[in-house]
Amino acid sequence: MIVSSLCHSRVHCQHSSFVTSLFRRGGVRSRHARQVKVRKCDTLVTSSACNPSTLGSVPTGDGLREIVKAAFSEAVTAVLSRGTLVDVNISECSNNVVGDYQCNSAMPIFAELKQKGDTSFSSPRSLAEAIVEAIPGRERLFAQTSVAGPGFVNVTFSASFLAAGVLDTVVNSTDGKVRIPPQRNMSIPKRAVVDYSSPNIAKEMHVGHLRSTIIGETICRALESFGVETVRLNHVGDWGTQFGMLLTHLHDMQMGSDFAITDLQEFYKAAKLRFDKDGDFKARAQSAVVRLQAGDVQMRKLWEEICEISRRDFEEIYRVLDIVIIERGESFYNEIIPLVLDELVKKGIAVEDQGALCIFGNLESTPLICRKSDGGFNYASTDLAALWQRTTQLEADQIIYVTDVGQSKHFEAIFDAANRAGWLDKKDNTKIRLDHVGFGLVMGEDGKRFRTRSGGTVPLRSLLTEAQSRCLESLQTRSSDLDDKELLEASHIMGRNLSAPGAIFICFLHMFHTGIAAVKYADLQNNRLAT
Repeated sequence: MIVSSLCHSRVHCQHSSFVTSLFRRGGVRSRHARQVKVRKCDTLVTSSACNPSTLGSVPTGDGLREIVKAAFSEAVTAVLSRGTLVDVNISECSNNVVGDYQCNSAMPIFAELKQKGDTSFSSPRSLAEAIVEAIPGRERLFAQTSVAGPGFVNVTFSASFLAAGVLDTVVNSTDGKVRIPPQRNMSIPKRAVVDYSSPNIAKEMHVGHLRSTIIGETICRALESFGVETVRLNHVGDWGTQFGMLLTHLHDMQMGSDFAITDLQEFYKAAKLRFDKDGDFKARAQSAVVRLQAGDVQMRKLWEEICEISRRDFEEIYRVLDIVIIERGESFYNEIIPLVLDELVKKGIAVEDQGALCIFGNLESTPLICRKSDGGFNYASTDLAALWQRTTQLEADQIIYVTDVGQSKHFEAIFDAANRAGWLDKKDNTKIRLDHVGFGLVMGEDGKRFRTRSGGTVPLRSLLTEAQSRCLESLQTRSSDLDDKELLEASHIMGRNLSAPGAIFICFLHMFHTGIAAVKYADLQNNRLAT
């Protein structure tokens, strides 16, 4: 599956693998419906990395593997004395430090020549060396070629060749998006639901939300490049005990709704302290949750105002990151939770244990509690209802959850329950695919969770603003015919929309290591599970 190859690969930029991975699974084809005019810039005008026409004549193909195969096929044909056509064998290098692709055809070709009495080459290795020398456009196509062992030929694509392909694909396409034709044996879902980002209402987004947001959006764009209909869902935390605390605290303070997200966060901290120390407040907060879930008009109105304040703050950050995502919080599933749990009870999957409703995977495992002993619902209740809704109503072929690895066991239990309940069974006798894409936490230099000096979480807005400021400072020190307004805009939107001409693409080429693009790339270049 696409998501498997995307999420289990590791990028090594010193071998151009960031760009190489873009092309590997099928060819990258651009649609030349229009020519985008790009502002003149020294890099764009003179660099061979940005101008496909300067690369000269090199073998072509629908994908990188096909290009390598075409190059070696031409080389073998040129080397063999009688111009015999040979079907060369090309494979990806298991270790990309060695190269991107490998050709191991020298050994069988040498054996065939020897059997025919052809002594043109003393060994498979000498034949491999001759093949390398005969590769057409070798220096333009490959940054490195090497012969290993008895005759294995390893090649690494040149950055200029890959950059030209990216430029051709992105700048000359009608919408700036990559289109990759699926390979013959690839299993492509028609519709995929991707659950990612998922901040909490009444709290600022912090750096901990960054990885889920960037990885999730990358998965969506990768799926869409293969033509998959992708449904982006933001499972925000907008329900539960914390809102009983917050609503009760605001009621006691006789607060209206004229406050910012930072105010809400401080109110929440104060409410949590009262909840932990004041028994009367705790009881009233728990009662407020019941009233909210029962549809109390006053509670519901204040809750909606709080959600809207948070929503505006989230949307501003998503705009900077160039992300459009559907908000579908925990509250969305509240009404269907009882129906879903009743179904699990009827099917014998959920059973009561010490007053709580539990799902047991096996005798050794910790049960999944899907309804608390006091009758209240929890994360498992909501996640089960969400999965049921996505399989039965959204009719997804694949559902992907992007959270930290600490939730792996939780999702294993949720997926197991869904499978036993038959929710994953499709009419064509296939199964809906479920994936949990886990990632490591954002850690500081001390090896602990990344926080401010005061011990709080680092607001994501602060991180993005700092990235943009540094990008602007760096842009101002470089030669360019952009005016101050264009430089400011470029620093803000760099990396968000590479399809736009002019300042954005100049930033991408000049300043790939700074700004918003740097924030995204810094995360994606690392092992997903690393902290």
